Amino acid sequence: MGYTSAAIEDFLNQHRPQFLASHVPERYWESLYKKLFTLTFDAGNFFQLVKIDYEEEKQPYHSSWGLQALCDLQKNDSNTIFLIDHAWTFQINEARKHLEYDNLRLRIARIMDLNEDSPKEELIEEIFENMWRFNNSYAVRNLDGTEQTLMWFFMDEIGCAVQHSGGPNCRIVPFVHLNQGMYCLLFLQKDIKEGDLIFRDFAEGITDPLLRKATLLPWIPSSFDDIPTEPSIPGPEYYLAGHIPETLPDLNNLKAHLTRKEKYFVFTQYRFIKKFLTDSKFQLTENEDEADVLWFTEHFRDFKSLSESPGKFVNQFPYEYVLTIKDLLCMTCRRYKNNTENPRWFPVTYNLVNEVGNFVSYFKNRENEGLENYWIIKPYNLARSMDIHITNNINYIMRLPATGPKIVQKYLTNPVLFYRDECDGKVKFDVRYVILLKSVCPLEVYVCKNFYLRFANKPFSLDNFDDYEKHFTVMNYTENALKHLKCDEFKVEWEKQYCNFSWGDVEEKILKMIKEIVECATLAEPPCGLAESPQSRALYAADLMLNWEDNEIQPKILEFNFMPDCERACKYYPDFFNDIFKLLFLNEENSDVFFKL
Repeated sequence: MGYTSAAIEDFLNQHRPQFLASHVPERYWESLYKKLFTLTFDAGNFFQLVKIDYEEEKQPYHSSWGLQALCDLQKNDSNTIFLIDHAWTFQINEARKHLEYDNLRLRIARIMDLNEDSPKEELIEEIFENMWRFNNSYAVRNLDGTEQTLMWFFMDEIGCAVQHSGGPNCRIVPFVHLNQGMYCLLFLQKDIKEGDLIFRDFAEGITDPLLRKATLLPWIPSSFDDIPTEPSIPGPEYYLAGHIPETLPDLNNLKAHLTRKEKYFVFTQYRFIKKFLTDSKFQLTENEDEADVLWFTEHFRDFKSLSESPGKFVNQFPYEYVLTIKDLLCMTCRRYKNNTENPRWFPVTYNLVNEVGNFVSYFKNRENEGLENYWIIKPYNLARSMDIHITNNINYIMRLPATGPKIVQKYLTNPVLFYRDECDGKVKFDVRYVILLKSVCPLEVYVCKNFYLRFANKPFSLDNFDDYEKHFTVMNYTENALKHLKCDEFKVEWEKQYCNFSWGDVEEKILKMIKEIVECATLAEPPCGLAESPQSRALYAADLMLNWEDNEIQPKILEFNFMPDCERACKYYPDFFNDIFKLLFLNEENSDVFFKL
């Protein structure tokens, strides 16, 4: 195919949604097709790299290179769109390995204007520490859209030389050619005169002054001394933003006492319930209408309609996302003692949307006081350690919200460790407890006595934070080895390793923490808190770590999980779901299996 109208039309049909989403003016589309067809990278014919001299001493955030127009350029000229190639594409945990290659390392050093003659390892660390002013990112989803991989990239020398301005004369946007792969597109916003420098807005689309100031920190250092470290308390609009509203049950329909049935029909979407719910008092059905128990794996929201069928139960509570979504869990935990005291069991946490100024102020205060400043940055609603980062680099942190909404949480730098012979050292571990919420009013919470453990595969130390096997414990979704250890076996090992700290005493703190968290979730009216729903029952998983504080062991909550993976629980304990269903729906409490909080 060549420059035929059919080929051009086919290209436009494939890429039009992308052009519209990126606001690429239509006048450039056909010209871009021709440049892609011939792989014409002609920006060098119209621009040149120039070295920037600074009157005062050059600072790390100063750009060394600029891009200058060689001639007059008109934004209405359909040819003034330029392909920008990518010099380096990588995932964070692979970046240091990539930089072992001399050609790549030296090219990136030249782009960043670093000393190419520095020792190899020193130069790699310098690149990694300072690359956040140059990085860009995009996400790649798998075929069914359930998971995404975050990719970072450096543009080529021309793309990296474009400097920042709040009044830009060009834009640069990423572009995926469906046959050729990833590029960036540079096109004009204004007419440009010969000799003009080229600028784009590094915080494009961000209008909130405080958020914009924080976003630009990697390039424009700013003081946040006038911003309080304590965030304000958001209203219902924050809780509802980005969420589909849920209807509340009509409690008048649910006042009558439910008669216990001889057999309960269960409709479930969860394969392990289908396999392991074997008690004769429950029978599986594929018919939702005849089911007494609805156990969904997707979110359920219409509790009002459900209350018109008083005999039915569902495995969710209205607005339970105040526990299961990370930024909302943070706000829930702040209600501890009516916002008068920060709970010891919750690490300092901010969301990087409307609390970014508070976070930067807190970060800068710690920095000024010479305190360690390591943070873990997590997406609001992803699991399996996806898109999670650990760093003490504020520039790194400020680049991460561009990849999706995040929370930033104080990293536990003094965790309680577990000795593993096969690792020849002490590793991080976390503990998962299964929580059963039976009622909100009155509050009825149970915890399964059998807990679950996850271990890192390398001894812990405060370095190499992109080393997954050292700093993360979720190995069952990776190719890394997964250590299996049942809780009874763990308790025996615990008493050997920490004979002065009884596991019973530690667990008492954990259970108290779990109850206080759920209590916090009931202290506000919906949508800011859990709603009463007599037809609701729920199963969550609480993931926590143990930390040393003042020579004591302090549990720290990491997250509450909606629809946690129960495969291991069922394999270890085949009656797992039988016991849970009898507790939740038949009121059969088994003190050998559950704690009642």
